[in-house]
Amino acid sequence: MRFTLLLIVLCTSPCWAADDVNPGDSDTLRIGVIGLDTSHVTAFTKAFNTKPTAPEMQNCRVVAAYPYGSRDIESSSSRIPRYTEAMKTLGVEICDSIDALLGKVDCVLLETNDGKMHLDQAMLVFKAGKPVFIDKPAGAKLSEVVAIFRAADNYKVPMFSSSSLRYGTAVGSIRNGQIGDVLGASTHSPCSLEPSHSRLYWYGIHGVELLFTSLGSGCESVSMTTSEGTDLAVGHWSGGRIGTFRGIRIGKASYGGIAYGSKGIADLGKYDGYKPLVVEIAKFFRTGKAPIDPKETLNLYAFMAAAELSAQNGGEVVQIADVMKAAEQEADGLLSAIAK
Repeated sequence: MRFTLLLIVLCTSPCWAADDVNPGDSDTLRIGVIGLDTSHVTAFTKAFNTKPTAPEMQNCRVVAAYPYGSRDIESSSSRIPRYTEAMKTLGVEICDSIDALLGKVDCVLLETNDGKMHLDQAMLVFKAGKPVFIDKPAGAKLSEVVAIFRAADNYKVPMFSSSSLRYGTAVGSIRNGQIGDVLGASTHSPCSLEPSHSRLYWYGIHGVELLFTSLGSGCESVSMTTSEGTDLAVGHWSGGRIGTFRGIRIGKASYGGIAYGSKGIADLGKYDGYKPLVVEIAKFFRTGKAPIDPKETLNLYAFMAAAELSAQNGGEVVQIADVMKAAEQEADGLLSAIAK
C-alpha cells in the first residue's frame, strides 16, 4: 500500500522538484503539506528533497501543498503568501483544497500553525486513510487533542505529534539510560502566548516536550505560578519524581535543562535543529509505526492544561485525572458535532 506524506523541511539547495518523482515508482512516498504559515514547511521540504538524498530520507519526496493555514492569527496568516511562493520555487504543486491534495499524496504532514484548525483538517486526512504527522501544537486545547487521537484510533490511521526538541542528541541519551533512572528534571524554553490557545500550547510546549522526553509519562498533578515574564510549572510524577518547566517571555530565552538520575546528573543539551525530527517522520511514514506512545503525548498536553488551570486558581495543585476527565467529556461533544 502506498502512503501519502504532507511535509515541511529545512535544509540547503539544490532540491528535487516534484517532477523528479516518477508517478509509477511504487517505492517513492509522495508527501503532501497542509498549511503554509510556518517556516517548518520550507525547512522540512528541503530536508526531504535535497540532492543527493541522505540515506535516512530515501524514497520520500514532498510533491504537493495546500496553503491554509491560519486565517485569523496575523503572525501566521501573513506568512502564507511568502511560503506559498517559496514552495512553488521548490517545485511543489500548490493545491486549492485538502481533498485535491489527498488525491496526490501517500502521507501527510499537517503543518498548520494554528492548532484550532487541526481537528477538522486531521479528520479529512484520517478519512482518506493517510498516515500523518501533526506539528505542534496538536490542538488549541486538551479536548481537541484527545479528539484527534481518538479519531486516529477509530480510523486506524497512524499518526504522531511532537516538538523537534524531543529528538536532541543529549536528551535522547538520557532517555536511553545514560544517567540511569531519571528521578527528576528541570527544563526551560521561550514561552510566547497566543490568546486562542491554552497557555503553554503555543510555544511553551517546546520546553514541556523536553521535560517529558526526560521523564516519560506518569505525571499525576501540576501546580503553576505566573508573572508577566515567566511561567513556572511543577509536576509530580509517579514514584515520587518531580519535574519543573520554566517558560520565559522576558529576558534571555533559550532551550535547555538538567536531568537528575540514579547514576548522574546531565545537561539536556542544545537544540539540534529540525533534521532529527524529520528523520523520525521519514521513518514513521515508511513503517507506519508512531515513535511516541499516544499516552505520553496526551499526558504531556494534560500537564499543560492542568498548569493553566492551576495558574487561574492561584497556583493550587491540579490533578491530571481531573483535567483528562473533563477533556474526555468535551471531546465526546466535539466528535459528535463532526459526525452530524
